[in-house]
Amino acid sequence: MTKIFLSSLFISIFLQGCGLQSIPQAKNEVDATLAEVTSQYKRRSDLIPNLVAVVQGYASHEKDTLTAVVEARAKATSMTIDPSKSTPEQIAAFQNAQGSLSQALGKLMVISENYPQLKADRNFSELQSQLEGTENRITVARNRHIEAIKGFNNLVTVPPTSWTNSMFYHHPVMAQWTVSAAEAEVIQTAPKVEFNKK
Repeated sequence: MTKIFLSSLFISIFLQGCGLQSIPQAKNEVDATLAEVTSQYKRRSDLIPNLVAVVQGYASHEKDTLTAVVEARAKATSMTIDPSKSTPEQIAAFQNAQGSLSQALGKLMVISENYPQLKADRNFSELQSQLEGTENRITVARNRHIEAIKGFNNLVTVPPTSWTNSMFYHHPVMAQWTVSAAEAEVIQTAPKVEFNKK
């Protein structure tokens, strides 16, 4: 009886330490954090039509900028990712679409600086505040996703769990979430704000 108990205990400890449970759990965590990222991007996307409508009321002749935002939103919302079946190429395309939307929104915020009446509009102010909050949520969600990918990659590449992965799962290393080219441009190019002289 004691031998059976000790054998069971040893097998249980071995199975926990070898990655049979931790690798699938880490994969589930990556999927969940990616779903959170996409949810926050959807929240941002849902704010944009109202924001564009308010800006259009004050700055209708900024047609190119408004059109760019609407088109970037359409492209970003047309892309969906199934976290459990996503490929590095799908993630990169999704990131680029979201980055283009970030870039277009950045330009929209810059032109709003030229319209004091727009900046004073309560609806615009509330939408801008919600957009800023959503951008913060996106950052937090992306950071969680980056950490989840790092944890998963450690499990599938570092022994002894990597041996389990090689024998049972064959999960490749996941591509890390990066800043898209459009987002990098927004980061590198600080918008120039010009105040109207009176």
